[in-house]
Amino acid sequence: MATVTHTPVRPATPPPVHRRRSRRPWRYTAIGALILAVMLFPVYWMVNVSLQPANTAVSTPWFPTHLNLDGYTTALSQQGSNLLTSLLVAVGSVVFSLIIASPAAYALAHVDARWVGPVLFGILISQMVPGIVVANALYSAYNDLGLLNSIPGLVLADSTAGIPFAILILRAFMGNIPASVIEAARVDGAGRVRAFVSIVLPMSRNALITAGLFTLLFTWSDFLFALTLTTTEDVRPVTLGLYQYLGAHVSDWNAVMATATLASVPALVLLLVAQRYIATGVTGGAVK
Repeated sequence: MATVTHTPVRPATPPPVHRRRSRRPWRYTAIGALILAVMLFPVYWMVNVSLQPANTAVSTPWFPTHLNLDGYTTALSQQGSNLLTSLLVAVGSVVFSLIIASPAAYALAHVDARWVGPVLFGILISQMVPGIVVANALYSAYNDLGLLNSIPGLVLADSTAGIPFAILILRAFMGNIPASVIEAARVDGAGRVRAFVSIVLPMSRNALITAGLFTLLFTWSDFLFALTLTTTEDVRPVTLGLYQYLGAHVSDWNAVMATATLASVPALVLLLVAQRYIATGVTGGAVK
């Protein structure tokens, strides 16, 4: 009897498909680069003018062919004290805001009470109050308390904007901390304050950095409180100093732009250093 062998039928190989490479990503990249260049051009022009000899900004070449640091020398000699004042006020506002906002945010996140909702609503409403209203009210109070033209006065004034924002940021992060972690610390013998300092604050490091960074940026760029609460040259932040410096040296643009460049460096450095902490999670690795 003859054996019949069945030859397996191979499926037909589909013809190769020639895919066209999409050029849309390159178009999007080019459009994004163009938009970024337009947005960063004022920054480039500021640095370019600061590196030129003293002249008007109209006659400044497009590229700094002959670098000149006289503008920075003039800016440091005339605006150095104002830069130091802004640094002290900014650091003081960050520290004071975080000291007040951290326990307040923790209480609002982990205390189950009826007053939590109205308090949060009041914090949100406080963010809607115009700054000029707060500045005028503080001027009358500072005049009676003797806090005008003082660094502590500016720290308190700038903290009025930093504390509510820091509370909202920290509460959102601290609300994600598992209650089991805090209860475990309480079982081990830690009190409420010890659990807050040793457990909650280390786990909220990224939130603290985020709130502190934005508070520092608010304070560093403040002009309204500086203009309202300082009347002498003894205590003058760099924003107010630059405003008055511009009126007195409007023809010496390299020194003006050098001052603006120096005032931008701290914020730029902090953003580069702290950017990896801003978007990270708070409770990562806390619970096994």
